Amino acid sequence: MRRHLVATTSCGVVITGSAIAGAVVLAHLLAGLITDPNTRTLNHWSTSLWILLALWTIRAVAQWAQARVSQRGATEAIADLNREVLAFVTALPPRELAARHDDAVALTTRGLDALRPYYTRYLPALVQAAVLTPAAVVTMAWYDLQAAVVVLIALPLVPLFMVLIGLVTADRSAAAMTAMTVLHSRLLDLITGIPTLRALGRADGPESRISELAEAHRRSTMATLRITFLSSLVLELIATLGVALVAVSVGLRLVYGEVELAAGLTVLLLAPEVFWPLRRVGAEFHAAQDGRTANAKAAALLEGAVIRPEGRRSPTGTSIHLRDVSVAARNGDAPHRLSADVVAGSITVLTGPNGAGKSTALHAILGLVAPTSGQVLVGDDDVTDLDPRQWWNLVAWLPQRPALVPGTVLENLELFGPISDVDDACRRAGFDDVVVSLPNGLATVIGRDGAGLSLGQRQRLGLARAFGARRPILLLDEPTAHLDEERERFVLQSIRDVANEGAAVLVVGHRDAVRAVGDHLVTVGGETHAVA
Repeated sequence: MRRHLVATTSCGVVITGSAIAGAVVLAHLLAGLITDPNTRTLNHWSTSLWILLALWTIRAVAQWAQARVSQRGATEAIADLNREVLAFVTALPPRELAARHDDAVALTTRGLDALRPYYTRYLPALVQAAVLTPAAVVTMAWYDLQAAVVVLIALPLVPLFMVLIGLVTADRSAAAMTAMTVLHSRLLDLITGIPTLRALGRADGPESRISELAEAHRRSTMATLRITFLSSLVLELIATLGVALVAVSVGLRLVYGEVELAAGLTVLLLAPEVFWPLRRVGAEFHAAQDGRTANAKAAALLEGAVIRPEGRRSPTGTSIHLRDVSVAARNGDAPHRLSADVVAGSITVLTGPNGAGKSTALHAILGLVAPTSGQVLVGDDDVTDLDPRQWWNLVAWLPQRPALVPGTVLENLELFGPISDVDDACRRAGFDDVVVSLPNGLATVIGRDGAGLSLGQRQRLGLARAFGARRPILLLDEPTAHLDEERERFVLQSIRDVANEGAAVLVVGHRDAVRAVGDHLVTVGGETHAVA
């Protein structure tokens, strides 16, 4: 962005020089035409006219270049900030991500787009105010010191009112940003739940709630616009009065012969140039304020949590050892002082009541959650000392809700990497009969979160992806959820086969059949360790 600011400033300097030079040339041309009738021919003033045309052309080209550079800089700055926010939130542990979900959604959808007026309109106007206004005042003082003094008296009123208006606008922009965040969050929640509401015959219910949210956002936006229009009116009135004072002063002194016509016309032409940049800054301030609010929100989001830096050590083994692992939760530790071992060629089953921390234990093993106390060891290394990417390359993880994206079934199977034997992976998960029943087989397109597949089919797709990865470690969270008894027995036998092939398998489950498949049974929130 620094490069674009330098280019914008350079364009501002060119615009300033051409504007002042154009005013001086035009003033002397008009003064000559008025005072000397013998010079009223095109040939006499052709040089001045060509100079004036060149200056206007240079100013127009510089303004076009400034707008183009500003647009490009805004696009790059917004894209960079979007990437930074996305990289940050996707690296957050699940609990911190859930706490910052609303802000992240608002910023990455439309919130950061509010920065575009800040970069494309407000910053160029600010540059012009910093360059053109002082240069125009100095030029006016060179030709007519009294007119420059009048301008210097009227000029401070513009930033004074801008500050007063800005204090109100900042609160309104923050309120509008909060309203937009709430609106986006609740709309996403309502849209996500529409399939369930339709299944229950309650799809018409959210309409009134969506209307209420939209009305609240409309009121917030209109309140900001009212302030914008009123403040613009005030700034225009002050600028107009300032130019009028200069015009009256020059006009009276021209009548009494106290100032030359060329100098008077130069001052009159430069007076609007003095106030114009400040008027533009005031007009663009409100649009820029939304962008500054979004930028401040992004900065607060990026500084709101500390992510543990990535380790540099590569895993030296595939056995996992949990030693008195506790993770702080709302109502105490979950899990609390959990100890378990997951070794190659065996299945360890975590069981226990809901909320005991079974899924959190898997997050701790993956390094997504830092234990409050205790250690998670991979071989002899603490998981917090491992390079996450290298560690995750050894693990196939099936969460309670498999990650599914809009696309083909094959694309979802290979979402985290290519599968060498897709048919074998589907067979082990019992997903092969699903593929046969689909209209286009593996090329069948599914929607967000697997729309188009039943819950059981989505579960088997996730299992097929885990089996197909052929990783030495399998972490399976409720792998037989949504499956009937026959398919559950088939899947559990496939899990046993994978363990017999040398994989270290950790399964979270409640059902008796899942508990029975384990070589080691660990009750989370109850008995510390039991052998099946």
